[in-house]
Amino acid sequence: MKAKKKNSWLSWLANVSIAIVSFVALFPIISLVLSSFVPSSELMRKGITLAIDWNQVNLSNYEYIFTQAGDYWSWYGNSLIISALTIVLSLFFSSMVGYALALYDFKGRNFFFVLVLFILMVPFEILMLPLYQMMISAQLINSYLAVILPMVVAPIAVFFFRQYAIGLPKELMDAARIDGATEYGIFFKIMLPLMGPSMAAMAILQGLGSWNNFLWPLLVLRSNDMFTLPIGLATLLTPYGNNYDVLIAGSVMTIIPIIILFIFFQRYFVSGLTMGGVKG
Repeated sequence: MKAKKKNSWLSWLANVSIAIVSFVALFPIISLVLSSFVPSSELMRKGITLAIDWNQVNLSNYEYIFTQAGDYWSWYGNSLIISALTIVLSLFFSSMVGYALALYDFKGRNFFFVLVLFILMVPFEILMLPLYQMMISAQLINSYLAVILPMVVAPIAVFFFRQYAIGLPKELMDAARIDGATEYGIFFKIMLPLMGPSMAAMAILQGLGSWNNFLWPLLVLRSNDMFTLPIGLATLLTPYGNNYDVLIAGSVMTIIPIIILFIFFQRYFVSGLTMGGVKG
């Protein structure tokens, strides 16, 4: 009886702790959402805060976005296209590389895996200059490809898929070969469906990284109509004027695609991360 009561208290304490941590983590988002419903003049006076004047609450900021902020939707579309292509291409190529490093025994396999780990430890800021020079040589500056190509085979994604694929049953590969399946057929028809949880987890992580990416698109994009959302929203804050109407409400709108992505893949997200972390 005492043990049961103790467990009940521990469970209650854990729930309260989780609620407190969740509120602290969500506090910036809650403040941002509430501030998006007040006029820009009120934002200039009080800033982003929970202590808003409820008499000032209205939809004027969102009306401005949907009726007058034409550049905002151009940035939104650019971010959607770049993020979607990055997710698809990164999952396709990174999963193939990770799968090969995990389940095929070829000369130099360990060397390539060590090379992946080495690149994983190098900060992206160090790689930006040679990548930028490559984009100039390929004449890809100010294009979608300039933003997408360096992210297509991400070291973290290759490492993650390799760790996950190690736990896949090799017996299925042998059985498929006996039945006459090609290596590509084995991967796409048998092994890739088994990697579903890992694909879902990396889709969320890669999508989030691409959607929030600021520094690399800032280097390779030039024209205003090619800007992504992070760059476009940053241009709204200048020494000559701050367009808080678009900035605050637009920042809230940027959360929506990530929430949708997580809703679609959240069922596999935790299992994909935990299985990928313990295999091998």
